[in-house]
Amino acid sequence: MPTVKHEMSRLISLTWPLLVAQVTQTLMGVSDTIMAGRFSAVDMAAVAIGFSITIPILCFVQGLAMAIPPIVSKLQGADKSHQIANATQQAFYLILPISFVIMAMNFFVEYWFSLIDMESELRRITVEYVQYILYATPAFAAYQILRNYCEGLSNTKPTMVIMVVGLMVNIPANYILIYGKLGLPALGGVGCGIATALVYLAMLVTTAIYVGLSKRMQVFNLYQNLVQPHWLQIKATFWLGIPIALTILFEVTLFGVVALLLSPLGPLTVASHQITLNFSALMFMFPLSIGMATTIRVGYCLGKEDIKGAALAAKTAIFLGLAIAMFTALITVLAREQIALLYSSDSQVIELAVSLMFLAAMFQLSDAVQAISAGALRGYKDTRAMFIITFFAYWAIGLSTGVILALTDWLMPALGAKGFWIGFICGLTSAAIMLGLRLKHIQKKCLFSQARHDA
Repeated sequence: MPTVKHEMSRLISLTWPLLVAQVTQTLMGVSDTIMAGRFSAVDMAAVAIGFSITIPILCFVQGLAMAIPPIVSKLQGADKSHQIANATQQAFYLILPISFVIMAMNFFVEYWFSLIDMESELRRITVEYVQYILYATPAFAAYQILRNYCEGLSNTKPTMVIMVVGLMVNIPANYILIYGKLGLPALGGVGCGIATALVYLAMLVTTAIYVGLSKRMQVFNLYQNLVQPHWLQIKATFWLGIPIALTILFEVTLFGVVALLLSPLGPLTVASHQITLNFSALMFMFPLSIGMATTIRVGYCLGKEDIKGAALAAKTAIFLGLAIAMFTALITVLAREQIALLYSSDSQVIELAVSLMFLAAMFQLSDAVQAISAGALRGYKDTRAMFIITFFAYWAIGLSTGVILALTDWLMPALGAKGFWIGFICGLTSAAIMLGLRLKHIQKKCLFSQARHDA
């Protein structure tokens, strides 16, 4: 019989490498922005625009690959390790063709940007940056498949190490290509796009070598006995992964839409919003990593037909996430002025960011519950309901509330950026409640099914 102490130990051992990996991934984006900004303001703007366009696409691909851990962990828990390679290869047959379709979008990028009113040099740099990222999409997709394959087998430390390798490639590649070192021309923001593409390729090669050489991974024979595409398995993986991918896509685009809606309120408002959003995203790495670990643990327990163990894993993860969220919320409140000063020296920006930080602290508890509940539901392979709930909570409740409070005087004088952050609180709290109730429903359903089977 598993205990809370044992489950907590398992969750922490899975979570901390994922946390380091997620923070390292965030640092890559920070290094891109800083290094492009030091070359020129135009290049920094181009990288920012290009990143905002490509990140939803890459998140969509990553979301599809996140269907692999619940499949793989359940097979491992059920002592069906001989089926793991086949299941992973079917994911390759699904995701790689999609990545090549995305890469083919390169033929239309220049035309699409010609329809936007942009300064010519900014357009040129942005177009080339986006094109290099799209060229690297198949490498990114293959890396995500191998990464989630390893994570599904409760092997999360390679993700951490390989992401650090990616950062070690990213910074020098940026330096050489952006500023024109080692005899190469200075490419500015375009060089940043090439460097990012090289990072994806480096992480793919490193992960592929690890999977081939690691004794721990060799037993699953991923590279031996290549199987033919199996339509029913590909279809099952698609229907498991597409709600995850769309959930991530809609969440990423939501924050982009809010930034656009705030833009008429002036650069100071946008800057304070971005500061708060950037710090909140960093804090979100904690529940996100716990949620990813929860998917693995729940899937593994279900494979073992340990229904109570799966429920305990989810309950322990939510308890851990809430404990960490209370700590990060306290830090956010107590150090909100110091945090804002790290990003800006403008007194008006700092003043507004400090007020937004207080609101950001308030939703961290809800954010933890909704992120970890979503991770548990992925482990139960209940992703369609998760997608419907999060879409309704984020867009129908969160965004609409934010628009009403921020931009209209229907209920009170327009609150500006504060209104959108109150909307975030409403949306995330709604998601936490609905996902929590859905998780309880699924757990009761599993217990009932097991009772009927035992009878």
